[in-house]
Amino acid sequence: MKKYNRIFTIVVDSLGIGAMEDSKKFGDVGVDTLGHISESVEKFNIPNLQKLGIANLHPMKNVAKVEKPLGYFMELNETSVGKDTMTGHWEMMGLNIDKPFQTFTDTGFPKELIEELEKRTGHKVIGNKSASGTEILDELAEEEIRTGNMIVYTSADSVLQICGNEETFGLDELYRCCEIARELTLRDEWKVGRIIARPYVGKKKGEFKRTSNRHDYALKPYGETALNALKDNGFDVISVGKINDIFDTEGITEAHKSKSSVHGMEQTIEIAKKDFKGLCYVNLVDFDALWGHRRNPIGYAEELEKFDKNLGVLLNELKDDDLLIITADHGNDPTYSGTDHTRERVPFIAYSPSMKGSGLLDRMDTFAVIGATIADNFEVEMPKNTIGTSILEKLI
Repeated sequence: MKKYNRIFTIVVDSLGIGAMEDSKKFGDVGVDTLGHISESVEKFNIPNLQKLGIANLHPMKNVAKVEKPLGYFMELNETSVGKDTMTGHWEMMGLNIDKPFQTFTDTGFPKELIEELEKRTGHKVIGNKSASGTEILDELAEEEIRTGNMIVYTSADSVLQICGNEETFGLDELYRCCEIARELTLRDEWKVGRIIARPYVGKKKGEFKRTSNRHDYALKPYGETALNALKDNGFDVISVGKINDIFDTEGITEAHKSKSSVHGMEQTIEIAKKDFKGLCYVNLVDFDALWGHRRNPIGYAEELEKFDKNLGVLLNELKDDDLLIITADHGNDPTYSGTDHTRERVPFIAYSPSMKGSGLLDRMDTFAVIGATIADNFEVEMPKNTIGTSILEKLI
């Protein structure tokens, strides 16, 4: 069986490809992130994804199937109970999350938590509700700048987010407050998946802009994953984007923070020019953060076109003993109601220059196929209590 020297796994954050059978339980009916994006634009130019077989996997308006796709492709269902970033990524690497992370979307955070956060940080909390990150800045940032109060808000995700102006609140102070929030929310009754520092610049409404100095403080994974197995056996595990935050540094040997999804792909291309043995694991968050949550299908389509251009550059850098996997962690249909993620199947597209075959593979019922396949390739044993079945023998 062929073994690959390097595996590049790219997560196009939120690129779902249609509702799962249980999506109604999550409030999602008729959702289809990729399909609805393609219907929202007159032209959709993604030739590299197209030649790998994405339209053969999932029908799209304005993107035709190809007669001889270069890659193998299939649909993946999510086993875990959730539709968030951490659940999706942790499942990819072998964990089954059977208890969803807590959300405070409808009520805001409990009074006791807010009071403790104010006491420990020395800042009065304003906001404390579910909100769009840009809208809450327009509403409260001038007050935060004037008073030193601290904007705290949540979303449909299991997150507690804190905003801070880089000039007046300061990055170090913002990070300190987020570390305190992370400590407090380790308690079972307040436990959220992530604390997110949301720094911004600007002095008045209409000028506020979030910066790339965001930092996520995630829970540690509930068990060891494929990443731990690789690292413990001496392989490189290089993260790009927010992967390092999602896994709270567990199993990572080298981390690269990205300013944008375009920058993330540029970093991945540079990494492909270097010698390493193991995994390069990439998350491209802008699809989700900038376009999915903000319900902007045209912006999402344009971001995919930018990705596709850099994908073409990366394909030219791949060696015969490299394997590329493109996937997603959940859906976020930009044509759907609300601002939440959507419970969807995700694509699995695999390509290597040395592949002799290609085409459609049978749908599988867990994202953990990815971690199991990677571990199998490098002949390392997956940690106990993980899930997933390798399909390495099919990628020929």
